[in-house]
Amino acid sequence: MGRSQETFSKKENEKKRLKKRQEKQQKKEERKENSSDGSLENMMAYVDEYGNITDTPPDPTRKKKEIDASSIEIGISKQEEEDLTVEKKGKVDFFNDGKGFGFIKENGTQEKYFVHVNGLVDEIREGDSVTFELEKGMKGLNAIKVKRVK
Repeated sequence: MGRSQETFSKKENEKKRLKKRQEKQQKKEERKENSSDGSLENMMAYVDEYGNITDTPPDPTRKKKEIDASSIEIGISKQEEEDLTVEKKGKVDFFNDGKGFGFIKENGTQEKYFVHVNGLVDEIREGDSVTFELEKGMKGLNAIKVKRVK
């Protein structure tokens, strides 16, 4: 005669699985019995004028404030447009001939502007006095039309 394929451990595992399934079903039924009616009105939440969540609906008789939509500013504040075509004076703060870029420090404001070898009219070196114009680049203002002052 052949031996039974069901071992003791297999029988125990099956019993545990069935017991878990029955407990889960029993908990589900208890939740159904104990829960409220579950209507949409009971689940509704409202936001009051201060941004707090409440369960009471807003009072429709209350007067609402009128707000001018054009007065709302979204994003960064507007900066005044700088005239980029004005020729500025400065000094070469750093310039790397090998890589072809550097920085120019403007006289007076001490602002630093990026300069690329493509924006040069004359050859420049560190410490040279220069005149330049500005243009908007991807990461800020770039110096162009850079000329050495003799």
